[in-house]
Amino acid sequence: MKDMWAELARLGKASEDRSIAALMSDARAEAFSVEACGMRFDYAKTTMDEAARDHLIAMCAAAKLDEKRQAMFSGAPINETEGRAVLHTALRNLDGGSVMVDERDVMPKVLGTIGRMEGFARAVREGRFRGQGGPITDVVNIGIGGSDLGPAMATQALSTYHDGPRCHFVSNVDGAHIADILGPLDPTRTLVIVASKTFTTIETMTNAATAKAWMGQEVRDPAAQFVALSTAQDKTSEFGISETRVFGFADWVGGRYSMWGPIGMALLIAIGPRAFRAFLRGAEAMDRHFRNAEPHENMPVMLALTGIWHNQGCGHATRAVLPYEQRLARLPAYLQQLEMESNGKRVSMDGADLAVDSGPIVWGEPGTNGQHAFYQLIHQGTRVVPCEFMLAAEGFEEELQHQHRLLIANCLAQAEALMKGRSLDEAKALLEGKFKGDELERQARHRVFPGNRPSTMLLYPKLTPEVMGQIVALYEHRVFVEGVLLGINSFDQWGVELGKELAKALEPVVAGEASAEDKDASTATLIDWLQRHGA
Repeated sequence: MKDMWAELARLGKASEDRSIAALMSDARAEAFSVEACGMRFDYAKTTMDEAARDHLIAMCAAAKLDEKRQAMFSGAPINETEGRAVLHTALRNLDGGSVMVDERDVMPKVLGTIGRMEGFARAVREGRFRGQGGPITDVVNIGIGGSDLGPAMATQALSTYHDGPRCHFVSNVDGAHIADILGPLDPTRTLVIVASKTFTTIETMTNAATAKAWMGQEVRDPAAQFVALSTAQDKTSEFGISETRVFGFADWVGGRYSMWGPIGMALLIAIGPRAFRAFLRGAEAMDRHFRNAEPHENMPVMLALTGIWHNQGCGHATRAVLPYEQRLARLPAYLQQLEMESNGKRVSMDGADLAVDSGPIVWGEPGTNGQHAFYQLIHQGTRVVPCEFMLAAEGFEEELQHQHRLLIANCLAQAEALMKGRSLDEAKALLEGKFKGDELERQARHRVFPGNRPSTMLLYPKLTPEVMGQIVALYEHRVFVEGVLLGINSFDQWGVELGKELAKALEPVVAGEASAEDKDASTATLIDWLQRHGA
């Protein structure tokens, strides 16, 4: 692969002076787009040409993408550093056949867990499961990382389908977060979901203890209004949660890939079993497409290869995710974890240093808000930021369709502006009659847009549960493809461990129960200052 990466860099270098606008044609618009599952992914507004695309597809073959994709779906332990299978896809395998792990079909247990989840969700939604004060009005999900970002993002995205209790999400160990969430709620009619596979995650369990104490002020048996999403039944029992309200999942489901199963409980309660199943079926449809489509017609593959082209080929270190859908406001944050925790690695599977940079920095905000913030840098800054736009053909607010048309116009205009830019001569023509001579030149230069800045566009009909499932699965598979090409393990996250270990050791030092003498001078001085000012 080393020679192929070098050739990709050469192709990227050769594209620096290539005009995207000059490449554009009706034929390119069709050839550099993919349609699948009712969605359209357009990557025509990039500097990628046919030679670059052919080379990227050849890289997939050299990296044995087909073989590794089959290994993932078949339950092979592709998470090699932890010796685990990677089977979040099994959680949405509603219509498929058996999935074998260690010569055992896992699907009966998966489907059984979904059935238990649906039964509990119905009991809550219908008022048969009640709090001390009556039917549940509010659900508080306590988790962090994958136990928070996924369900919080999807619950907000599908808010138009909410017909169950209100859902709230607590993740930060900062006491302000849980205090602000619990403050307005009635503890006698609140259900608390504690999402932690091991039931030891320090932030989650600290917040869970706070919520239990809060509820215990007015509820005789607060644990009776708690649910655990965990595999550690000894610890959930010790906490006081009945095993009938414990929903576990296997170690072959990674945290950031887990909202399809028990971690999605809050979403299930909010939108109900029928809509939740549609969410799962949307992801399942994308799974089938990913497994069966040829590379140039495969949406996850081409989304991944476009990302590889921009990052490792052209050297662009970041990508902006820009959903023109307010309800997808949390999607960029979710993708930050999905992509940066998965592919933010420095060594390949064999432990050798990577020959190329790993995953890019992922960031973004919904449009049109970003247009009045960071788009200035995207359009006129000195660094190129590839942009990934997302847009629905139809909104939900029928009486506000004129606003949706304006949203569409803004999204398409931003992509066009990034491509076309504005030349100095065009800027001067705009200002003629207002300025002359050197002042005209000076003023015009402030209004020049370099253009030739790449973007992609993902179009979908409407943000239904099924479409939401398709979108999330699309990005999951994108991460997998990029990881295969890089030769890394996208399914471990050792990079989060060191800071957690040091934090555990620092807590007694901050509390004044241990000495800071073994800490570096900077850390010791900071602790001293914090202790003198209130800590």
